Amino acid sequence: MFKRLDTIRNVDDFRLMAKQRLPGPIFHYIDGAADDEITYRRNTAAFDDVDLVPSVLAGVEDIDMSTTVMGQKIDMPLFLSPTALQRLFHHDGEMAVGRAAEKFNTIFGVSSLGSVSIEKIGQEISSPKLFQLYYHKDKGLTRSMIDRCKDSGFDALALTVDTIVGGNRERDLYTGFTTPPRLTLKSLLSFAAHPAWAFNYFTHDEFELSQLKDYITEGTSVSISVADYFSKMLDQSMDWKAAEEVNKYWGKEFVLKGIMSVEDARRAIDIGATAIMVSNHGGRQLDGSRSPFDQLAEIVDAVGDKIDVICDGGIRRGTHILKALSVGAKACSGGRLYLYALAAAGQPGVEKALSLLKQELVRDMKLMGCKSVKDLTRENLRFR
Repeated sequence: MFKRLDTIRNVDDFRLMAKQRLPGPIFHYIDGAADDEITYRRNTAAFDDVDLVPSVLAGVEDIDMSTTVMGQKIDMPLFLSPTALQRLFHHDGEMAVGRAAEKFNTIFGVSSLGSVSIEKIGQEISSPKLFQLYYHKDKGLTRSMIDRCKDSGFDALALTVDTIVGGNRERDLYTGFTTPPRLTLKSLLSFAAHPAWAFNYFTHDEFELSQLKDYITEGTSVSISVADYFSKMLDQSMDWKAAEEVNKYWGKEFVLKGIMSVEDARRAIDIGATAIMVSNHGGRQLDGSRSPFDQLAEIVDAVGDKIDVICDGGIRRGTHILKALSVGAKACSGGRLYLYALAAAGQPGVEKALSLLKQELVRDMKLMGCKSVKDLTRENLRFR
């Protein structure tokens, strides 16, 4: 049982602390994935199939972990993927995560299904900001989110391309998870068993999906599961032409999130994308699909000299980041690694999670004999 932040040593510890502090349906929304959750587990297990080969006597007193990705120079090669519903997990939500990102000078990802407005984040968070766009049937809504990001000074836009329909998230079906939570006997009992969470949820600002509420009631005043939201509200006719039009309308750094094949990576370049996030949505969409790390080498070999390639998903340790960078990723990103921390302890939790991963990166780079992320190459790896 974890009761104090100073007892936490890694992401898995934060996961257990979050499980203690959240009502069951909300914890399992963060923790769960699609079908049998094979891909979810594989996202992390894939890193175990590659071994690191260190060098010694390299004079590693000073380490430079900075990298430039999506036109932004950040102090560590890890940034915070956009994730939905953050004020369900902690009442400060995106503001806690954004302020932690500021302290570490890394990119803060914000979701279309975010629970703090684009404008508030733009005004109060100074770190580089990436907005993750869901392409809605309501084109006025889609355009409004892009316009609001332009007006609020966001640095990059990531169009999510792997949510044409919602994945079969069976944990959510078992627990009855919706946003906002439905008040049923089962949910009320779960809230009562977690009084600190319930007090904060019901006494702070009312939960909302801030980017959507003026267009859609679902998710703010009408309860709906995330999978049903994707299937009902997102435009299943979205294609490469639509993605290209979004890029032209946006006009700045443009990312496709959810690329998993070489062919699609090449087409991303053709439509003018400046980065791709190799991602399977944390295993929450197509179970049985490959992990991002498993696909990384062939995608980097095909397009890595033409576009920023980001490895998104499965990151739990500093060594995972080093392995992805050694394959050729410009940076890594993750969601659960900070959502567990947010749920466990708010902003101090997210800061602790980033601090632990940064410490691991510094230590592991020194043990690898690497002074800079530029020193990480496939010569440092052996694939089993």
